[in-house]
Amino acid sequence: MMDNLLDKYAKLVVKTGINIQKGQLLVINSPIECADFARRIAKAGFEAGCSDVKINWSDEKFSRIRFDGAAREIFDDFPKYRYDMFMSFKEKGAAIVSIHASDPLIFKGVEQEKLRRAQMAAGKALLEYRSALMNNELRWCVVSIPTPAWASKVFPASLSEDEAVSKLWQAIFSAVRIDEHTDPIEAWNKHTDFMQRATEFLNNQQLVSLHYTSGLGTSLTVKLPVGHIWAGGAEIAADKVKFVANMPTEEVYSLPDRNGVDGVVYASKPLIYQGDVIDGIKLVFKAGRVVEYSAARGEKVLKQLLETDEGASHLGEVALVPYDSPISNSGILFYNTLFDENAACHLAFGKAYPTCLTGGDKMDTVELLSHGVNDSLVHEDFMIGTEDMEIVGTKADGSKIQIFTKGNFVDF
Repeated sequence: MMDNLLDKYAKLVVKTGINIQKGQLLVINSPIECADFARRIAKAGFEAGCSDVKINWSDEKFSRIRFDGAAREIFDDFPKYRYDMFMSFKEKGAAIVSIHASDPLIFKGVEQEKLRRAQMAAGKALLEYRSALMNNELRWCVVSIPTPAWASKVFPASLSEDEAVSKLWQAIFSAVRIDEHTDPIEAWNKHTDFMQRATEFLNNQQLVSLHYTSGLGTSLTVKLPVGHIWAGGAEIAADKVKFVANMPTEEVYSLPDRNGVDGVVYASKPLIYQGDVIDGIKLVFKAGRVVEYSAARGEKVLKQLLETDEGASHLGEVALVPYDSPISNSGILFYNTLFDENAACHLAFGKAYPTCLTGGDKMDTVELLSHGVNDSLVHEDFMIGTEDMEIVGTKADGSKIQIFTKGNFVDF
């Protein structure tokens, strides 16, 4: 039975996630611990008619050894051969699958300056490649499978490693709508149809701002730029082919005006960033910028994140996720943003998706900034949704409309 479920999952990623086209190159970014699933995706890709498959392996345990042992200045360099590899993927119009299954605390205790330098070097070197992904020039999909280290962080120590992995598999299959008796591709078609109705509802409102409140103390106003676009579920790439960028996905998202965020917001879940847990986050915004911040745990790491560059202290994404959704209802804290962001409404520090602005995918950075679209080397989601969250939208004529009540979308 497990082999059948894994093959269903691999086929779903290839057919619905990246929607591979005949003759197209398939690239799989995979941890070495996920080799079996990467090979299943490769097999499904060839069966669907891709021209070739390239697997870009990573080894987080070796990365930890390197961060511990190498000198700081080593991390200022991003190897040219890796730059050439990623740029060749872009030039060939590859479809990109990334398996995200890391130990959430693998870099705990690593010197933060080394992590910062590595992040900056990669961010600058791969700016064009990452822009191609965020502009949907390439079709891409991020998925996940259990690893022992990750599963052991999610579930209590009283469970054996095998039991923890088994429970995490069950949770992932549920989140991506895979079971023994149904066709997951058809299930995803129905799911993305619902999300399309949600995006149409929001786009038809032509909102100018959102106001969030919650029992945690959140009272935040987020201005939305003229021409903003709500997206969610399936997206359309530059080649006009539909794809799903995240599996699972429960979010409908857009971009805020980088200079139009005011008030206070409290995070409702921990943020895992570079191997550290940041919990109990409180942020105060003025004219779009974080002017005060605190965290019950990991405040120094939060400071580093916000100081990555000028855009890191501004927002680049606003996402609406019903509290009554499969991942939220599981009650599991996954310590993995791919899952946790789909359990709660969230915001993101840093870079915005240009595709969420009319004509944004054709604009350069300067033009995007002039429209209020944030730019940064980082894009980090943090969760703010609660079961009592209320969100009220304001239209151009000043009228109000309830968007969320008691943590969920109003009927539309």
